Amino acid sequence: MDTRILSQREHIRRGFTISHQKVVLELDFAGSLWGYTELTIIPASSELRTLHLHSRQCSIHSVSVAGHVADFVHHDPLSNINFNSPSEAADCHRHPEFKRKLYSALQDSDEGELSIAIPSEVAVKHSGQYSSHLVVNDVSTPEPQTPSTQSQSLPEFAPITVHIIYSLRNPVDGFQFILPTDTYPHRVPHAYTTSSSPDSARCWVPCIDNLWERCTWEFEFVVPRYLEEREPTRDEDEPADLIPTVVVCSGELQEQVAHPNNSNKTIFVFSQPVLTSVQHVAFAAGPFHLYSIPADVIPDDAASTVAQPPMYAFGLPGHESFLQTSTSFLRSAMSFYSTEYGSYPFGSYKLVFVDELPTQRFDSATMSLVTVDLLHGEDSIDQAIETRHSLSHALACQWAGINIIPKAWSDIWLTNGLALYITGLFLRKLFGNNDYRFRLKKDMQRVAEWDIGGMPPICQPQVLDPPDAASLPFINLKAPLVLHILDRQLGKSGTSLGLSRILPKVFLSALTGELPNNALSTHTFLRVCRKVSGVEPRTFAEQWIYGSGCPSFGFSASFNRKKMAVEITMRQECPAYQTLENNEINRILMKPVAFFEGQMTIRIHEADGTPYEHVLDIWTPFKRYEVPFNTKYKRVRRNTKRYLARQAAAQAAAEGDAEAAEAMGMVDMGFGLEIWEKEQERENWKVADWTEEDENVMSGSTYEWIRMDADFEWIANIKFDQPDFMWVSQLQRDRDVVAQLEAVHALAEKPTPIVSSTLTKTVLVSNYYFRIRCEAALALVQCSIHRLEFLGLFHLFKLFLRYCYDPEDPKQDLFMHKYVPKPNDFSDIPEYFVRKSLVNAISRVRFDNGKTPAVVRQFLIDQLRYNDNTANPYSDAYYICTIISSAACAFVSRAPPERGELLPSDPRNEQSAEDAGLIKQIRAEVERYRSMDRLIPSPHNIVTIATLEFYMMLGLANLIPAQTRVFFPLTREGNYTQVRIAAFDGLFLTKWYTPQIMKYILAVIANDSSRVVRRHVARNACYSLALLVQMGEMKSSLKESESLLIEEDGNLPEKTKDLKKSELDAMIKVLRKDREIGKNEVLREFVMPIALAPGVDHEARWCILKLCDILIRPFEEAPPTAPSFKIHIPSTPVTETAPPLPTPKVSVKAPRVIKSGGPPAKSPLVPLSTPAKLKLPVVSRPLDIIPRTPATPIAEPSKKGVTFVPPPSAKVPKLKGKPLKVVPSKPVPVPKAQGGGMSLNDLRASRSALKKLKANKHALLFLQPVDPIRDHAPNYFEVIKDPMDLSTMGAKLEEGMYKDRFAFQADFRLMISNAKLYNAPGSFVHNEAIAIETFFEKQWTIINKTLQAADKAHLPRASSSNSQPLRNLPPVPKAAFPPSAASSTPSRTAPPTASSRSIRPAAPSTSAPSVVPSRTSSSAIPSRVVTPAPETPTSTDAPVRPTIKLKMGSKPKATGPAQVPTPAIKIKKSKLAETPAIPMSSIPTAETPPPEYVDDGSHDLLQEVIALENEQRRRPTEKEKEKEKEKDKEKDREKEKDREKDKEKEKERANSAPKRKKPDLIDDDDILALATPAKKEKPTPPGSSNLAPNLAVPVSTPASASSSTAKPVTLGVKSKKERSQETIPSEIVRSTLKGKEKEREKEAIPSPSPQPVMTKQKKQLVVQTTPINEKKCKDLLKVLQRVDGYAIFARPVDPILDGCPTYLDEIKHPMDFGTISNKLNEGKYDTMENFRKDVELVFSNCRQFNPPKTYPVVCADTVEKAFKKDWPKAMERRLSWGEKRGLQGIMTTLVKEDISWLFREPVDPIKLEIPTYFDIIPRRDARDLRTIRQKLDQDKYETVEAFDADIELMVQNAIKFNGAESEVGIITNNFRRRYHDLLAGWKSSASKKRKDGEKGTPQPTKKIKMG
Repeated sequence: MDTRILSQREHIRRGFTISHQKVVLELDFAGSLWGYTELTIIPASSELRTLHLHSRQCSIHSVSVAGHVADFVHHDPLSNINFNSPSEAADCHRHPEFKRKLYSALQDSDEGELSIAIPSEVAVKHSGQYSSHLVVNDVSTPEPQTPSTQSQSLPEFAPITVHIIYSLRNPVDGFQFILPTDTYPHRVPHAYTTSSSPDSARCWVPCIDNLWERCTWEFEFVVPRYLEEREPTRDEDEPADLIPTVVVCSGELQEQVAHPNNSNKTIFVFSQPVLTSVQHVAFAAGPFHLYSIPADVIPDDAASTVAQPPMYAFGLPGHESFLQTSTSFLRSAMSFYSTEYGSYPFGSYKLVFVDELPTQRFDSATMSLVTVDLLHGEDSIDQAIETRHSLSHALACQWAGINIIPKAWSDIWLTNGLALYITGLFLRKLFGNNDYRFRLKKDMQRVAEWDIGGMPPICQPQVLDPPDAASLPFINLKAPLVLHILDRQLGKSGTSLGLSRILPKVFLSALTGELPNNALSTHTFLRVCRKVSGVEPRTFAEQWIYGSGCPSFGFSASFNRKKMAVEITMRQECPAYQTLENNEINRILMKPVAFFEGQMTIRIHEADGTPYEHVLDIWTPFKRYEVPFNTKYKRVRRNTKRYLARQAAAQAAAEGDAEAAEAMGMVDMGFGLEIWEKEQERENWKVADWTEEDENVMSGSTYEWIRMDADFEWIANIKFDQPDFMWVSQLQRDRDVVAQLEAVHALAEKPTPIVSSTLTKTVLVSNYYFRIRCEAALALVQCSIHRLEFLGLFHLFKLFLRYCYDPEDPKQDLFMHKYVPKPNDFSDIPEYFVRKSLVNAISRVRFDNGKTPAVVRQFLIDQLRYNDNTANPYSDAYYICTIISSAACAFVSRAPPERGELLPSDPRNEQSAEDAGLIKQIRAEVERYRSMDRLIPSPHNIVTIATLEFYMMLGLANLIPAQTRVFFPLTREGNYTQVRIAAFDGLFLTKWYTPQIMKYILAVIANDSSRVVRRHVARNACYSLALLVQMGEMKSSLKESESLLIEEDGNLPEKTKDLKKSELDAMIKVLRKDREIGKNEVLREFVMPIALAPGVDHEARWCILKLCDILIRPFEEAPPTAPSFKIHIPSTPVTETAPPLPTPKVSVKAPRVIKSGGPPAKSPLVPLSTPAKLKLPVVSRPLDIIPRTPATPIAEPSKKGVTFVPPPSAKVPKLKGKPLKVVPSKPVPVPKAQGGGMSLNDLRASRSALKKLKANKHALLFLQPVDPIRDHAPNYFEVIKDPMDLSTMGAKLEEGMYKDRFAFQADFRLMISNAKLYNAPGSFVHNEAIAIETFFEKQWTIINKTLQAADKAHLPRASSSNSQPLRNLPPVPKAAFPPSAASSTPSRTAPPTASSRSIRPAAPSTSAPSVVPSRTSSSAIPSRVVTPAPETPTSTDAPVRPTIKLKMGSKPKATGPAQVPTPAIKIKKSKLAETPAIPMSSIPTAETPPPEYVDDGSHDLLQEVIALENEQRRRPTEKEKEKEKEKDKEKDREKEKDREKDKEKEKERANSAPKRKKPDLIDDDDILALATPAKKEKPTPPGSSNLAPNLAVPVSTPASASSSTAKPVTLGVKSKKERSQETIPSEIVRSTLKGKEKEREKEAIPSPSPQPVMTKQKKQLVVQTTPINEKKCKDLLKVLQRVDGYAIFARPVDPILDGCPTYLDEIKHPMDFGTISNKLNEGKYDTMENFRKDVELVFSNCRQFNPPKTYPVVCADTVEKAFKKDWPKAMERRLSWGEKRGLQGIMTTLVKEDISWLFREPVDPIKLEIPTYFDIIPRRDARDLRTIRQKLDQDKYETVEAFDADIELMVQNAIKFNGAESEVGIITNNFRRRYHDLLAGWKSSASKKRKDGEKGTPQPTKKIKMG
């Protein structure tokens, strides 16, 4: 379709076009510019009411349309990306959400950020003219159209002027201010536009930011006259020492005038009459020096100099001398382009050299902004070549790329390729044809290596987006080569001269306006080619333009004497097609060509020396050709007249005949050299001659050599096998540089003495093109092998000896010679490049073991040491860089690693003394050059960059330590940009992810003044991670990660298989799980703020997001329910306003009561508002709470509870006395997920299995129900009657529709069977079903074994009784019984006459079960079985006897000491499970009725347990405190009194128990006291009881719960005899018993008979607790204070102030961080577990009171996440301060004593002359006192035992290496004894101090963990 038609459609959609734009700006060089722009728009419709323009970063102050003030809306989507809350914005796991928002913002900005409403006073009028919008394309063949369509015209509208006043302050993109700073004080201030982002144009001026929107321009710039302060002078002339400010802009300078109102300002006016896109407009302002490039003076035509456009170069002060040498060649380039391809399309051309340009160039209309790095002086060689390439390409872009633009993004290959193609032709004129063809051949080889399946076609019409940054360099490389072979084919096949006739026609059509909008398409270009040349290029285009890949040819040739023909066999393969053959999607996208067709020219040089060309038609992948032979001899012989004549001429040339030598130069470039003719010289050079057998073969060959693709028409890999003497002939006698290069590469693959001699001769002969000589020098490396006795290295040394002083002895062994170079003289440029290649080649020589010969390394050291450049007219900086880089290459071994990766400690890198000495020498020389470069800088500090790369390579090879101290200072601002980049590269190859360096890296990405550095650092932060993994820096992390995966999933084979399948996935897992990288706190804290920062560079932002993709697990987001489409709505005549914020919808669930109140949430969210018609149902039953994953078992409600089972053989007798009063209790609600009867263990297991299933990579097809339409399965429900999927299983699980885990398993198997039934075997879905089924079965096996082990511990107790359970109660927190208490509490059974036990209901918050008494015998006692849901499964067999586990609280008692246990037990009433209340008739009655039941209104199980815990805290009284003070005084009296009371009560119970009105009762806390270990004596905490003032009974943690689960305690009725043995003194529950006193008390306690149950469970009860560490707890609270959302938990909830009057009714135990901090300061915590319990209580209270997903709950989640992340650090184990000081004292004593002299320093095998030390003692096991002391000082030891183990390892190493009977062994044994003496002395003194301290301050015992 015509470009004008497309443009018209775009204009109609937008509603207008821009015909002219004026920009007036004033700059202050302080970061600001301001002014206005006027746009002249042409409406496309009379309905136009709104204008949409692009404008980012600008502040729009006012807008007027046609002189009337207009309303406008300026909204920049990119600067308004935000999240719902600050916590979400800071959450690094939400990076995918941010990326999605970023994509959405970029899409929204395409429509325009500035919307202007046309005022009603402005009317859109017709201009009275008509324009034809359908114009025939004069270049291409028009499509058939009707005459009416051809002549269709549309009315034009009168133009409208839009005036926009705006300003710009400190821009981020689009405009760059370069200003002096503290780090760059000498930087010259200047400013310029920059293409820092794809939409950079809109960042400095409101416009239509579109490449195809072109208009004329007018510019006015107001700038300060001078940027320096000048002193007032009387002279009106300008001061000579001040440089005036200059503005350079696209277009032509119209005038430069002084400001009419301010003489210190200057106005520059520019005009651009040629239609230009805003993306091709640029300007720069600063104190530039002007250099006018002189015009070519042609004497024959003086007028021609006037026609040449003016060309200028602008440079900053200090660069004036470089402008002429760097840019003067451009005049010849302008003349070449203008002569060959038509006139220059603009009026002038300007080059402006600026600092800190993010790219090498920014090309715009009439000017190019160029980095100062391309400037060079007269003494530069290498930089001059690069500058000529770059600047000539910049000028060529004015023709193709600026004036001619691509019609679509897919045509960018054409404009870029044309510019590069004509640049290459100019460089051919500048550097010669050899250079041009050599570069073409090298580029073709690069393309053939690159284009093997991973690169797209250079033209993809179906892709509408710009080419990816990764593929654009490949397009720019391949496009000019495609044009080259197109030129060859057109010139060969057609009647034209190829592209030399086509390109002028294309450029002319752009100048004359025949090319619509100057937009060139691929289709149009090919039509011009067909029209001009008469050749149809369709096949060529399909293969090389629209297809991808390059062919690979294999040729072989043989001579058929019978047919007198050369038989050539051709085989073609296409690597790209073979790579993508099995990948259908990529094959469609990449379009690899399966087979390339065409013609190939071959050239056969026959025996008489005549070349004959033949054309091979390639139409099949394999073919055998018979090429006729032209020589008419029946037997071709070598001794022909022509051959003999050539030999005679060669002899004459050798003897000095100049004419003969010149003639030979035309025939054979290798003959005529003296050194190859004199026998002595040949011997000195070790020249090899052909053997007689070789001569016979050569004389019998029918042709000299064959050239494939002689005309250079294919981009292909061509492999042709012919004998080495033919390649030698081709190298010596073919003048084509491509043929010579092919011969050099072929000979390098056949290393022989003849080949080495031939290549050496090639280097010596100056007739060869110097780059061929360089290639020959590099090829000699292949001949430097042991088989040839390193003949190639000898020849390299011999060649380089020409640049050194000759040895005194002519027969000096070159392998032992010291190469002292002569003073440098680089006047001969080819010799300069050959010399560099020789140095490079010598450094590549290796032994068979991969190491470089020492003579080579010494050679490179000598070249650096003796380099002399004093008399050289050229700089030797690049030569020095070559030597340094070669030295780095030479010192690194090339032996392949054993396991395919670079390991930091490779045993083969062991250095000898010679190696170490050479490394020391080379480091000294390199450091000397680095210091010299700091004092006398080389161009762009390239020597410093080379030294940094040297340190980098040797550090990677583990030859020197990581040079972080060298790299780090050079990364700072103030250094040259390229030096900083090289330093950052070195830093990234070290462990840069340590927190301090990571913080620095992120600060550089966010705030560095150099955009180049910011982008480079951000990009390499991603790349370096992959390198570090491959280098082995994280190998230990990889192993840890695998073990962690195995521990979590218990599935080693599956994980191993996954890791083998995907190395990338394994690497990402390693990085994410690594504590220093993926878990890096600095990264997680700052990465999202940097990405969200408005001033971050756009490329750095994408690199940051890529880093997040690699390192941070993304937040799981729900998939969208339906795809959303964005529809463009045409402009409307209404003024646009910002849309109102939508009212959020409130989702109300019927069974949930939403509780009002709570702390006031300072949330940015819109307040929730309920519609008037929405009624919230009030439900009478309690609120169901779905349990979260708790930190303690109390938050896990379970259906299992205490079951009372009557005996199987006897009825429960009716007890005498008053009937038992039972208050019917309301059923305790069970969580919804357990409504179907599923146990808590089964629920947890099913949830875990479901979560792992959903996360499995094979689960994608099973996540959602099958949709017959979406999934293309219309008959699915006809085949599958019971569909099932993972989301349905999850819903059923949470709704309580499964009765056990086996029902869940059945549904999963149903889903798999459905998939297998519907999908055929072998299909993708069927295979996925098998894969996920295998995964599930492995997981399910583990789950079943775990749950069966848990059930085995409890089911026997429940099954010992055959009767049905009477009631089920929720599990209660269990007390952990210590061994002493357990052994003193045997099970009690009562005879029929024993007194019954009184039962009293518990407090409302207690969930302890009731105990049913009985008067029957012990065999008839009802079973009381606890069936809890343990956190940790246990396999201990349960006893058959009825047992019950209790944890109870009670009211305070008046007496301090504990009472002797009696058969009557007070048990607080618990809430029942969902079973209804039991009728009174079914409950045995007791004599004493229990107190009445008091209902507190709370039925929430979680609330009950929390209330129990906090009620116990509130019970301490003043009496309790007083009693604590008097205990020590009354201890003896209380003992006697308690014993007497115990005896009396025993008698009373035996005689008159039925007559008592109220029996003596054992309080709940007495039972707990019996089961609780002694704790640290402190002031009474709020949660203790009167009986045990120092005993806190917190809620069990998972560890304690798991241990107490398997510890049943039987509480039966005891006989009198048994009770008489159970007189327990009160001291058993005291916490002050220590040392001897405890032993005496143990003796006073009678030892009851052991119970089997107790003895089996003893070991599991001992759980370690952690003493409180107040400092760590306070530090943790400080960390939480910095978390968003902490504020609402900082103080107690005030029901009135916070508007939640019912808070204290629902939350019985409030807690906040302020209270926790106060308790911490008052010393009320004795263990870390108690502290953690209170913190978790804060979160559980919040979740209980507030509905899910409300702001307080979100804050709780955020703070809890931070708490859980930092809690493990607070619990880290280290040596105590005393232990560390003691061990340090031992170390100090040992080091001071003479006995330790052997062990003070690490073993140095070289110094001690024991090279085999590390062969016997591995490095990882080596120990010495200095190393051990460092580890001790750095807290690397967790225990004293670990320290002792290292000392012992050191001793064992010494004995192992030297022997026990040696002198060293004797000293070692003495040392060991001395160490043990010191250690024992320290331990005894520490024990004594501890005992002395126990008398005053008791220490906490660490036996049982109650919290």
